[in-house]
Amino acid sequence: MACPAQFLFRGLSTVGLILLYYVFSIGITFYNKWLMKGFHYPLFMTLVHLAVNFCLSALTRWAMQRWTGKPRVVLKWTDYLRKVAPTALATALDIGLSNWSFLFISISLYTMTKSSAVLFILFFSLVFKLEEPNPFLILVVLLISSGLFMFTFESTQFNLEGFIMVLLASFIGGIRWTLTQVLMQKAELGLQNPIDTMYHLQPLMFLGLFPLFLYNEALSLSTSEKLFRVTKLSPLLYSLLTLSIGGTLAFGLGFSEFLLVSRTSSLTLSISGIVKEICTLLLAAYLGDKMSVLNWLGFAVCLCGVSLHIGLKTYYSKNKAPSLRQLNIKSSELELPLLLNDCKCEDSAADGSDDEDEEQEVFLS
Repeated sequence: MACPAQFLFRGLSTVGLILLYYVFSIGITFYNKWLMKGFHYPLFMTLVHLAVNFCLSALTRWAMQRWTGKPRVVLKWTDYLRKVAPTALATALDIGLSNWSFLFISISLYTMTKSSAVLFILFFSLVFKLEEPNPFLILVVLLISSGLFMFTFESTQFNLEGFIMVLLASFIGGIRWTLTQVLMQKAELGLQNPIDTMYHLQPLMFLGLFPLFLYNEALSLSTSEKLFRVTKLSPLLYSLLTLSIGGTLAFGLGFSEFLLVSRTSSLTLSISGIVKEICTLLLAAYLGDKMSVLNWLGFAVCLCGVSLHIGLKTYYSKNKAPSLRQLNIKSSELELPLLLNDCKCEDSAADGSDDEDEEQEVFLS
């Protein structure tokens, strides 16, 4: 049996990873909203974030290659353009529209509306046959939809344009995460590691979002004093620094999700996500977002739907034999020095306890 020190280490590491995930996830939400108050170029901001993400992903791949001694996967151009491009385009539109919506809506409305992404993920999972239909899914859809309606009904800070943007982002997000799961489960591509996936997605995401930026923001940004018409160097450096901080937070969010799932399970990430949304709304309300009793009740109903969905996934995954395409990211090459367990009393029973983890469907919880 495992020693108490091992259980203590696992508990502390899990709590630490959850807190790390909260810092990046909640931090980037409030950061984007704060930045949009004075920098009205969300698409350009997203492009900068993608460039920072690519650089940090490349640096992480290099570090992992040095640590493991194994070369990282590099896709052929044919596979890259045919199989990665659809996922990259959907991801770029999801992130771009989400950031764009901060120009119009509050953090509370954004958080609540993005919760509806579960509906679209569920829909496309059924379409791509990644999820098995069952009658309880109807209840999940009704709860989430009803909660979203109650939250937006007579909301004092409701904005139709921003709401449509984030709802469309949630719809595209359903396509995004479904395609991401399919992409990462294709063994022949070798993108089981999310860092490799992030590295390959960023350039195509940049190219996919760039035309929309040219059409909507390029002319206005070129005549703005925020970047190209600055009269002093310090405002330019400040703008570049704040934009780079956002890119670092975006990379940290993806990486912290990856670490949390790889060391625990997708169920842990899902439950942590619910608590994170509650913390986000409470913090948003504390900072000035106005929410009525009906809004809070709608949020509670929506969370019940999301929780039921997580419970159903847990139940059916425990009663289903692992498929040959199941994503396994608990390989030795993912072990990082920060996460290595030095407890000398580990034995084979410790490995057996990990079998209770849910399917490792990265980011598709």
